[in-house]
Amino acid sequence: MRRPRPLARPLAEFLDVCLSPSLAAQGFATSDILLAWPDIVGERLAAFTQPLKIEWKRKAPHADPEARPDPATLVIRAESAFALELQHMAPTIIDRVNTYYGWRCIGKLVLKQGPVRRVEKKRPAPPAIAPADREKVGRAVEPIAEESLRAALDRLGQAIVSSGSRTKA
Repeated sequence: MRRPRPLARPLAEFLDVCLSPSLAAQGFATSDILLAWPDIVGERLAAFTQPLKIEWKRKAPHADPEARPDPATLVIRAESAFALELQHMAPTIIDRVNTYYGWRCIGKLVLKQGPVRRVEKKRPAPPAIAPADREKVGRAVEPIAEESLRAALDRLGQAIVSSGSRTKA
């Protein structure tokens, strides 16, 4: 009798296991702040910033092991032109990170200026247009004499036809 194959597990379940040693070296308990950075600070801030590490204060030798640690320092890389604005937004960012985690884990931000790695979003391919619709748009822009204007209107017409937007007269 054959054994049933184990259910496929998403790759995301293995990320923390694989990355946890290197993330722990940078002060991150898990990869969630890295993955959720755009959700925490917003798309605009995430485009120009990147969390580098969390620096925790060392505990005193006789400290209560059950007590929460003192708030940590979050080190963020920011592009140089954006660093001044980010410095003014530091209290807001600290509040957002602390709200995300549900406790006051970050007490201070340190900014490091430098290039931020960006993930390029791929544009979706334009939908295919039926040859009859393409010809109809071509006939509509044919009388226009200026070549650049005709090309721009042709692209606009094809975009409108491919999106399914149709006006009824």
